[in-house]
Amino acid sequence: MREKIIEKTAEMFLTLGFKSVTMDDIAQEMGISKKTIYVHFANKTKLVEAVTFTLFENICDGIDCICFASKNPIEELYDIKMFVMHHLKSEKSSPQFQLKKYYPKIYEALKIQQFAKMHDSVKSSLQKGIDTGLFRSNINVDFISRMYFNGMTGIKDNTIFPLEIYTMEYLMESYLEYHLRAIVTDKGLQILNTYLTSNQS
Repeated sequence: MREKIIEKTAEMFLTLGFKSVTMDDIAQEMGISKKTIYVHFANKTKLVEAVTFTLFENICDGIDCICFASKNPIEELYDIKMFVMHHLKSEKSSPQFQLKKYYPKIYEALKIQQFAKMHDSVKSSLQKGIDTGLFRSNINVDFISRMYFNGMTGIKDNTIFPLEIYTMEYLMESYLEYHLRAIVTDKGLQILNTYLTSNQS
């Protein structure tokens, strides 16, 4: 039952936002009593925490699979973007922003784990790009990896990039292209341009 509650609640949080979904809403949606939810989660904060880190683990597993199967680090980044967008329902309710606002401790704990995961993953991807001649050999892999995380986190800040003006799809697509154009070689640029031409959102 615990897993079912997490799964349904994750769906509701991503669609409607952390703030607006109540324990009553979840109970009603699942056709169970609120008491049943409280058997597994002491309060809404504990449920938010469980949902947040379950989503994070699922996304990490998916990213690992993509990295293992990818043809090159350029397509890998775009495949990861598509996977994350699909998993987070295009982030229409801006879950990260709401988490930061209403559950700051959970947000900070998540950010630390996200950074650890993304930092290692992006460093490995960057090195692969250098080794295959797609990325410039003189880039500072550690610095670029940190910049990439900072940028990907930054575009989710609604105060800077309001969703009424920019969709999350547009922001992620544009930031990825911006990031890659800064580090690709001529060989990498050919692959990037081919990919962009054939995969316009």
